[in-house]
Amino acid sequence: MMVLAAFAYGQSLIAETIFENRFMHVPELCRMGADITVQGHCAVVRGGTRLTGADEVMATDLRASALLVIAGLVASGKTEVRRVYHLDRGYEAIEKRLRGLGANVRRYHRAKG
Repeated sequence: MMVLAAFAYGQSLIAETIFENRFMHVPELCRMGADITVQGHCAVVRGGTRLTGADEVMATDLRASALLVIAGLVASGKTEVRRVYHLDRGYEAIEKRLRGLGANVRRYHRAKG
């Protein structure tokens, strides 16, 4: 919803009352051009912006991982989402499913060591 709110015209308020660190992804989304301010357990999203790709963004939890993938898909340019192990726990083979919908998404495996 936060990505949608960033695109929609006007201001949106997103409240989180369960997970206190839910908005850790906001700085990453702001690097992509979103206008979001966190105030306590609420995020104020000023919409009407267009997102641009960020070379690397860091996922912090399952929902943030999915949000950053969606943001990367709708942004102009290229975005690399790092630390997707959260995403893998919640969405099996998400890159294959997204490609099936026409998304231009790839998974890269980094060599260890």
